[in-house]
Amino acid sequence: MRAVIQRVKSASVRVDDQVVGAVEHGLMVLLGVGIGDTEKDAAWLAEKTANLRIFEDDEDKMNLSLRDIGGSALVVSQFTLYADARKGRRPSFTEAASPDQADALYRVYVNLLAEQGIPVQTGQFRAKMLVTIENDGPVTIIIDTRQVLTP
Repeated sequence: MRAVIQRVKSASVRVDDQVVGAVEHGLMVLLGVGIGDTEKDAAWLAEKTANLRIFEDDEDKMNLSLRDIGGSALVVSQFTLYADARKGRRPSFTEAASPDQADALYRVYVNLLAEQGIPVQTGQFRAKMLVTIENDGPVTIIIDTRQVLTP
């Protein structure tokens, strides 16, 4: 799984001019599911997301996690995180999981993040979405579970 995690003052996602998810002071998580990803990837990433210390403490040091600040997460599925643009001009998405597998693992991740005590909002899987992000910092972290979980 690949995640682009952004510390935000606010974030929202709209589908057909309707807000389907929004958060204040928390994280925006763009989540991609790749071929071969498993629930183990989702569990590791959910724990990492909840406890990643990227919020400032009283001394302006990034020492606090989403859990510590009582923040929320907006999670949006984004298969384009698996784009391969090495050849030609049109990216290939052959490493992205099938929609059924991706939706299932996306839901597992969202549920496991909520089990970590994090209020979670989501986008709408496979919908055309308009995402608004007010990145705080800016702080943007990219995590690929294959870089940490693959033996």
